[in-house]
Amino acid sequence: MKKRLEGFIYIASDYAASAMAWTLFYIYRVKVIEPAKYGYSIPVNFDKNYYIAIIIIPLFWLAIFWLFGSYKNIYRKSRVKELGLTFTLTFLGTILLFFILLLDDVVDSYQAYRYTFLTLFFLQFTLTYVLRLTNLTRIKRNLKNRVIGFSTLLIGNNKKALDLYQELEHEKYSQGYKFIGFVSINNEAAPPLANYLPRLGQYKDIKEIIQRNDIEDVILAVESAEHHLINDIINTIEETGASIKIVPDMYDIVTGTVKMNYIFGTALIEVTPEIMPLWQINLKRIFDFTISILILAIGSPFYIALMLAVKFTSKGPIFYSQERIGKNGHAFNIFKFRTMYLDAEKAGPQLSSKDDPRITKVGWFLRRYRIDEFPQFWNVLIGDMSIVGPRPERQFFIDQIKAIAPHYTHLLKVRPGITSWGQIKFGYAENVQQMVERMKFDLLYVENMSLSMDLKIVFYTVLIMVQGRGK
Repeated sequence: MKKRLEGFIYIASDYAASAMAWTLFYIYRVKVIEPAKYGYSIPVNFDKNYYIAIIIIPLFWLAIFWLFGSYKNIYRKSRVKELGLTFTLTFLGTILLFFILLLDDVVDSYQAYRYTFLTLFFLQFTLTYVLRLTNLTRIKRNLKNRVIGFSTLLIGNNKKALDLYQELEHEKYSQGYKFIGFVSINNEAAPPLANYLPRLGQYKDIKEIIQRNDIEDVILAVESAEHHLINDIINTIEETGASIKIVPDMYDIVTGTVKMNYIFGTALIEVTPEIMPLWQINLKRIFDFTISILILAIGSPFYIALMLAVKFTSKGPIFYSQERIGKNGHAFNIFKFRTMYLDAEKAGPQLSSKDDPRITKVGWFLRRYRIDEFPQFWNVLIGDMSIVGPRPERQFFIDQIKAIAPHYTHLLKVRPGITSWGQIKFGYAENVQQMVERMKFDLLYVENMSLSMDLKIVFYTVLIMVQGRGK
């Protein structure tokens, strides 16, 4: 609750700063710019246009700041980095406002345009950053004084883990870790760390322990003899979305991007799973949301025709729902137009094949043109899926894939999609080996995600649908 309140205060402060900046800018235009144009003093009159702007302009700034990630993880923000980000985004936003609202102003000279731009930029930047600096300083102070913190799990039950725990706990200024307990690597009956923290289980149960205890940070402190377990542990943690940190001497065994996240106190290395810049992630979500609404609304007559075709050509419901595993291991129900006869899986989970007798005549048509996937735009709309992303699988098949390719868990770092690179290459997989082959392309997508990549995949998906090459 304390963290949510801080987040609300941070956003409300930005709104207030933008409202104050626009009010002062409005007064500046009335008292400085307009008298220079008309040759006489003009009284300040807060008219209807001002009151409309005082609502809309701050919302514009909040949208700009949100799009570029200003409101993500405010408790981990650097005040220096926030200075640079605020400066850049304020400059960008001021340019947009200038060309949208201010360029048409009639002024006495072009120099007035320069003063107008610089004044708006200075007011917006100064007021925004002063309030942000105040809020971040208060948050940092609360973190250092252990008023707020991140629920933390320590992995390891050896001397290294004990030393790390004691070092972090005895720091004069906390880094924000609130230890909930530890997970043991071996079966030692009474590890020294148990005198300070509760043992929550063994490393094989990490995923369940993290989810049950709402763990935000996981710190790995294992001995050299236990290094062979690191990849499996990290893969499992990545399914949960928890932040992963390790002690520096493990740097050489960790692949991917890492960064030091703290200057003073105990040094830890953070494994950063950021795949796309945050502004692209937000634009991707806006794109998903907008396209889903358009397709669900515009395509409604077409959907009705499909629903009638499914309903009157075979017994059973129109829609088919099945549990799949999504981002961070979250289970959700995926929706499709039903393409198979009833009780198609009465013998247990099965993948479809090229000449699958369980598929109805209408089902063959729907699958060929990928129309059976259209109800999943509802999954996209509510946030379970994205338009482009690795296809979600059932836990039954995920377990089999992971037995062959443990790195499948990397796909769970992102929202699953209606279409994917693997899907346009392979279509529907007929066995686990094909699922593993398709996974290779989805892994390449995850490691190279971008908006341009999404647009290419959407283009080729539409091409496959038009040509009826789905399988």
